[in-house]
Amino acid sequence: MDGRDLVRSMKAVGSAGAAQGLRTVRAAWRRSRVDAAGLPVRGRERARVPGAVREAEPEPGGGTLRFGRSELRIRVAVNGAVFWGWDGAEPEPSYALAGRCPEPDPRAVLEPDKDGGWRVVAERVTVVVSRHGAIEVCTPGGVVLRRDLPPRWWEPEEGGPARWMQRSEVAADARFFGLGGRASGPRLRDGTYRLWNTDPGRAFGREDDPLHLTMPVQLVVADAATHLVFHDTSWDGTVTLREGAEGAGSGHDRPGACEVRMGGGPLRCWVVVGTPARVLLAWVSLTGAPALPPAWALGHHHARGDFGGEEEVRRFVTRWHEHGLPLDAVHLDTDHHDGHQVFTVDQDRFPKLALLAEELRRDGIRLVSAVGPAVKATRGNAVYDGGAAEDAFVRDPSGRLVEAVVRPGEAVFPDFTHGRVRQWWGGLYGERIGLGFTGFWHDLDEPTVFAAFGEATLPLSARHALEGRGGDHREAHNVYGLCMARAAHEGLRELVPDQRPFVVSRSGWAGSQRYGGTSCGHLVTGWPGLRASLSLVLGLGLCGVPLSGPDVGGLDGAATPELYLRWFQLGAYLPLFRTHASGRARRREPWEFGPEVLEHARVALVERRRLLPYWVTLAHLARRTGAPYVRPVWWAAPGNRVLRDCEDAFLLGDSLLVAPVFGPGLDRRSVQLPRGRWYDTATERAYQGPGQVFVDAPLSRIPVLARAGAVIPVRGDDGRLELEVWAPVRGRTGGGVVVRDAGDGWEEPETERYVVRWEGSRVVVEREGEDGVRAPSHPVRVRGLGER
Repeated sequence: MDGRDLVRSMKAVGSAGAAQGLRTVRAAWRRSRVDAAGLPVRGRERARVPGAVREAEPEPGGGTLRFGRSELRIRVAVNGAVFWGWDGAEPEPSYALAGRCPEPDPRAVLEPDKDGGWRVVAERVTVVVSRHGAIEVCTPGGVVLRRDLPPRWWEPEEGGPARWMQRSEVAADARFFGLGGRASGPRLRDGTYRLWNTDPGRAFGREDDPLHLTMPVQLVVADAATHLVFHDTSWDGTVTLREGAEGAGSGHDRPGACEVRMGGGPLRCWVVVGTPARVLLAWVSLTGAPALPPAWALGHHHARGDFGGEEEVRRFVTRWHEHGLPLDAVHLDTDHHDGHQVFTVDQDRFPKLALLAEELRRDGIRLVSAVGPAVKATRGNAVYDGGAAEDAFVRDPSGRLVEAVVRPGEAVFPDFTHGRVRQWWGGLYGERIGLGFTGFWHDLDEPTVFAAFGEATLPLSARHALEGRGGDHREAHNVYGLCMARAAHEGLRELVPDQRPFVVSRSGWAGSQRYGGTSCGHLVTGWPGLRASLSLVLGLGLCGVPLSGPDVGGLDGAATPELYLRWFQLGAYLPLFRTHASGRARRREPWEFGPEVLEHARVALVERRRLLPYWVTLAHLARRTGAPYVRPVWWAAPGNRVLRDCEDAFLLGDSLLVAPVFGPGLDRRSVQLPRGRWYDTATERAYQGPGQVFVDAPLSRIPVLARAGAVIPVRGDDGRLELEVWAPVRGRTGGGVVVRDAGDGWEEPETERYVVRWEGSRVVVEREGEDGVRAPSHPVRVRGLGER
C-alpha cells in the first residue's frame, strides 16, 4: 500500500459512510495481507525459447515436434480448426470448450518441409513450423495469414507458473476485431488491451479498457481470408495490436503485429480459417451453440433500481399501457431483495410478489430478477448457512473464508469452479421460480467488490477448485462469471425442464454463449456512449456471443431528448433491447422526454414487435450456425476494404442494414452499402451498392434498408405471421428462411425456405420443400415494386 492507496482509503471512508467505508478499508487491507502471504514472490527468472527442432512424431491429424527446450503438439480437428500447444499443452481441460475436444482429421498429416521445418496440410489450411519454432498459418494456396514467432517464457528460479509472450505478424491490410466487449471497437486500433474482466466502478466510455467481459479471441480480416485466433488461458494478460501499412509504389509493406503476454497458464491456441460465416460456425462447434432465448426475451425490457414496492410496479406498467408502449419484461434490481441479500425478498415492499408476477404474466410481461454472487456473511441467513454446510465459499490459502464488502455488507463468494457448488447454487433459483420470476440478470459477477485500493475483486491468492485441478484466483477470475452462468443455466434446466432459460450476465469468457446472453454494463450518458453500444454488441457477436445489448440512454446522468431517442432507436435493432432507470434523477422512460420523443419511441417499439418473427428466426440460425444477429457490414464481403473500415452501420441478419445516428442535429447521413440493390424501408426508394449513398434520417426514425429479394417474417396486424418480400432485381432471384418457433420450450421448430423470382410482370414467392415447391401458407406483401 502506497500513499495514493492511503488517500483512496480515506476517500472511501468519507464517501461510503463511516461504517461502510471502514469496512471497505479493512477488507482491502485484509486482501493485501492475504496476497502478500499467499502469492509467490517473483524473484529472479530464466528466459527460455524453444530452441531447434530435434525430432518429429506424426499422429492422426498432426503430430508432435520436440525442440531443444520445449515440445509442440499440433492437431487439425474434423471441423477444420487447428490446435497447437507448447510444452505439451493439450486442448483439455478448458472452460471454453463445450464437451470433449473434436476428433482429429485423419487426412491431415505431419510431413517434412524445407530448411529442416515441418508442415501439416489440411483441406482448408496449411500450418508450417520452422526448425526454430516459428509457425505460419497459410491458405491452401500458400498465402501466409499469420506468422507466430518463436515464443518466449520467463520461469521463476524458485518455481511457479511461467509468464510468456507470443509475437505474431499478419497481412499489411488486415484489421483486428474481437477480444470480447470493447467500447473502442469494433475495429481494434493500435494499442494495448488487457484481458481481465473489470468493473470500472462508474459509467464507462469508449476510452475505458478493460471492461466486464474480455476474452483472448481475435478475429483478423484480410483480403486473402479471415481467421480467428483463441489463446486458451484465463490468466491476466495483455494483447498489443498494431495495424500494418501497405507500401506506396515500390515501397515495402509493413505487416500488422500482435503481441500476447500472459501472466501464467498454458501457451496453447486454436486457429480457424475461412469466410466469417465458416469461421464462426467452426468456433461455436468448439465452444458450444448459443443458448436459445425464449421468444419473449427478444422483445422490450425495462429495468428499474428504485421501485418503492408492488403498487409502484403496477402503476409503472399501467402507464406504459396507457401510452400504448409494448413491454415484455420488467427487471427488478437488487433493491427488491431484503438488504440486497441474494435469494431473499423485502417483504415490506413486496409482500405478494408471486401474485404480482402472475398479474403481469396475464398482460404478457415477465419478471426478471437481478442476481449477484455475493452472499451476506451472517449466521441465520439461509443462503449463507446452506453454503457453509456445503463448503461452497472461496477460501484463502490458510483455509479461512474470503470476505469482502459489497452491497449486502460483509460477504462471501461461492466457488463456481466446483461442480458440487454449481449444483447447490443452481438449486437456489427454485426460490425465484416460486416467486414468479422467469428470467435472471447476473450483476457484479466479475466478481466485483468494494475496494478502497487495489483491484476491485477477490484476493488473487484465493483458492478455487478449478474442476479438481486446484488453483487460485489469478486463473479463476476471468471464468468466474461464465461458471456462475453455467450454474444458473443448468439449475434452471432441472427446475423448469419444459422452458428455455433466460440468463444474461455482465461478465463471462469464451464459451459464455452456451448459457445465455450478456448485458453490456453501465455506459456513459452521451453520444460516445451511444457509439460504444454498437461497438460492444458487434465485438461480442464476432466472439461467438450473439445475444447482448446496452442499457439504453446510459446510466450516469441526464440524457437530452434527442440523445435518448437516437439511443432508443438503435436499441430497437439490437438483440437485447433494455431501457434502464437508475434513481429518480435518471429516468429512462420515453414519456419523461416529451410528447415528440414518446411518439417516435412508440413507433420504434411497434416496429420491434412487428419484427419479432424475424428476431426468432435469427436466434435459431445463431444457434445452428453461430452467425450473430448483428453483423458488421463486411460480413458477406470481407475483401471489401471500405466496408471493413465501416463502423457506423450494421447488418441485422442477411436482410436488413441499419444505419444509426451518432450525433446531434443530424437529419441525413451517409451509408456504405454492400453489393446489390437496397430499399429504404420507409420510402421504398432503391439504392445500388457497393458504394456510398446519402439517406434521410429524420428525428422520427433511423435509416433501415432491406436487401432486394429478401423474405422477412413479420407479425401482422392480427398477430399472425406474414411474409414481407422485397422485390428482387429483374433477372435475379431472392429468398429467405423462416423458423417458426413452437413457443418457449424445446420442441424442434419448423424451418421454411422461400424463393422469390420475377414471372412476367409480377413477383412470385414459393416455398421449397422435399416434395417440390408450393405456394406459401402465410399472407405475402411484396414491397419495392416501384423500382424495376
